[in-house]
Amino acid sequence: MNLESWIRDVRDFPIHGILFKDITPLLNDSAALKEAVDRMVAPYRSRKIDRVVAIESRGFLFGVPIAYQLDAGFIPVRKAGKLPSESVGIEYSLEYGTNRLEMHRDAIQPGEKVLIVDDLLATGGSAAATVSLVEKLGGVVEGLVFLIELEFLQGKEALAGYDVFSVLRL
Repeated sequence: MNLESWIRDVRDFPIHGILFKDITPLLNDSAALKEAVDRMVAPYRSRKIDRVVAIESRGFLFGVPIAYQLDAGFIPVRKAGKLPSESVGIEYSLEYGTNRLEMHRDAIQPGEKVLIVDDLLATGGSAAATVSLVEKLGGVVEGLVFLIELEFLQGKEALAGYDVFSVLRL
């Protein structure tokens, strides 16, 4: 299945000059969604993954079914102030500004094997920040998986030394 055909380009969103990759057409088609999740989880099926950590918000859409398929727990990484319990956080840069991500302090136990999930790898800022949060809590990053990688932004370079898998490289 050509998953790229299910991704819609939206110009100047969320700000002028950005070409947004809209995944909602893919999410709306059951066969495309199933194919996307199956391809994302495939490289990690034979590994022991304890926790799937997904980045707000579109990462959640893929993180939960991936966690289910890997028989792993699911951990949301949220924007500042969205978590109800004690959390750890980190500031990071993205292609059009800065942001802060947080995770519950008790989400990961030292030594647990973690797979980080998001829909899109752009500059790598949010993914690298999430790696830092996982490692700060003692987790071991087994890999990072994305539906889409925007290769021209070279986000994979921010994740050098980690296993990075992207279903679509655009």
